[in-house]
Amino acid sequence: MMSKVNRIIGVSVATVALAVGFVSPALATPPNIPSTTTAKSELASLTVASEGSMTGYSRDKFPHWITPSGTTCNTRETVLKRDGTNVVTDSSCAATSGRWFSPYDGATWTAASDVDIDHVVALAEAWRSGASSWTTSRRQAFANDLSGPQLIAVTDNVNQAKGDQDPASWKPPLTSYYCTYAKMWVRTKKNWGLTLQSSEKTALTGMLNAC
Repeated sequence: MMSKVNRIIGVSVATVALAVGFVSPALATPPNIPSTTTAKSELASLTVASEGSMTGYSRDKFPHWITPSGTTCNTRETVLKRDGTNVVTDSSCAATSGRWFSPYDGATWTAASDVDIDHVVALAEAWRSGASSWTTSRRQAFANDLSGPQLIAVTDNVNQAKGDQDPASWKPPLTSYYCTYAKMWVRTKKNWGLTLQSSEKTALTGMLNAC
């Protein structure tokens, strides 16, 4: 892991590069983010329930990062390539260079080690919202979902600060991203039939009303 000084330098270098005219970094954009109107409708349709127990939870019950059948790259490397700019990979699909812009906090990174793949709806949050009753196969599909807006490349420290919190207790540092984040969260819970708490719904409603 790079030191904090080197990490800051990494952002500065990327910022200077942009200033002198290099191609701007791609904004990480997962697929199938709904419109604001659709997200509001989907939020209204979600079941509100008390938060479930963490009893029995383990990240191992959500196997990731897998290499899907018929592919050569695992889910993490696939998202790194999707969300980055000029990403170069080696023979094992590992990103050796590139540039990643984290929409959560506005930082740009040039080392894949500074980037985490965030589960928008965290694995533990999913467990408390209904995934505890799923099969391991379904939990694996959730943890590696590339078809919806559930996985996104972001600054590692920001992802770690988020942990398994829902929007009632954690939101992206950039308020300008609240709208998109809320839409991704709602679509993921809708896609996977997960419940939400009353405080979570209130927070999401406020974020969508600000779109």
